[in-house]
Amino acid sequence: MIIELQQYSQQLDALRATLSEVGDGLHIDHMEEELQELREEMNADGFWDNVERSTHVNRRISSMEGKIKHYNGLVASCDDIETMMELAEEENDTSMVEEIAVELEKLQKATDALALETLMRGKYDDNDAVLSLHAGAGGTEAQDWTSMLYRMYTRYCERMGFEVKLLDLLDGDEAGIKSVTFEVSGDHAYGYLRGEKGVHRLVRISPFDANARRHTSFASLDVAPMLEDDDSEIEIDMKYVRVDTYHSSGAGGQNVNKTSSAVRMTYVKDDVTIVVSCQTERDQVQNRATCIKMLKAKLLELRERSKEQEMADIKGEMKKIEWGSQIRSYVFQPYTMVKDHRTGFESGNIDDVMDGNLEGFTTSYLKMQ
Repeated sequence: MIIELQQYSQQLDALRATLSEVGDGLHIDHMEEELQELREEMNADGFWDNVERSTHVNRRISSMEGKIKHYNGLVASCDDIETMMELAEEENDTSMVEEIAVELEKLQKATDALALETLMRGKYDDNDAVLSLHAGAGGTEAQDWTSMLYRMYTRYCERMGFEVKLLDLLDGDEAGIKSVTFEVSGDHAYGYLRGEKGVHRLVRISPFDANARRHTSFASLDVAPMLEDDDSEIEIDMKYVRVDTYHSSGAGGQNVNKTSSAVRMTYVKDDVTIVVSCQTERDQVQNRATCIKMLKAKLLELRERSKEQEMADIKGEMKKIEWGSQIRSYVFQPYTMVKDHRTGFESGNIDDVMDGNLEGFTTSYLKMQ
């Protein structure tokens, strides 16, 4: 028992050191100072008169309080485990050793998850995200692959505790999905998902081929950060936007299919063309508002893409940044393997990956960045 407790003590010391680094990475001290300033602002006269500002401050306070509480809770867990080890040694209680091991494992997983947040240093990593999947060439086969990816990402969001809101969906001609757009809300949603942007390649025996031949299919995923309602960073000049309304195609309530509630916006300026659409809200006004948010997200993505290209040119990088390049391959036959071509991370359990277990891929991408 003594040897086990010594090993656990060393593991606990390592976890304390990691937590200290995580605290520095999250800027906990600075966060507590900012929290105090925002609370003082909240108590000032007239604070609630500005709805947009008060909403933003409330959201920021809630986010910081959650992070500080989580961090402090892990630090307290270290103290609790240390106390348990001292009691086990003093009372020579071997029954506590197994409990200590379980608590250390829980603490390790929680610390690793919090440490991952320190890798999210992008300006918009805390934001929600809008994702758009599009089937590549290949007809029904590619459209079926797009529907499989949509299921994979919705399952991943469930695992992460994210909320998924369908914005627009275009069914395939025979099966699958031609395109789908959905919003993902949750802590660091964009930070976790931004690395999924690109072309996803599938290799399998096609269920739509009577001769059971192997097919290769492609689908692309766009990921953009959603801006806060009071964020004026991206302004849209509506003279460059054409607005079309049409009847929603999906199942809905009394008004959805009877009125032209669905909205499509086409932004054309210089050599830039962006199309967004929404048909899942209850009325046209709500669909228009959602389209504006989506359009802002796409324009922000375009701007960030240009900045990254400029930085690559300045650094003189030989490898050209291709935002539409193939990032990952999913092989079902003749063997099973999912491999990320950027990080080299791979998994042989393709069923687990298609069921939403993407943590290894997202983590390896963040560490690479």
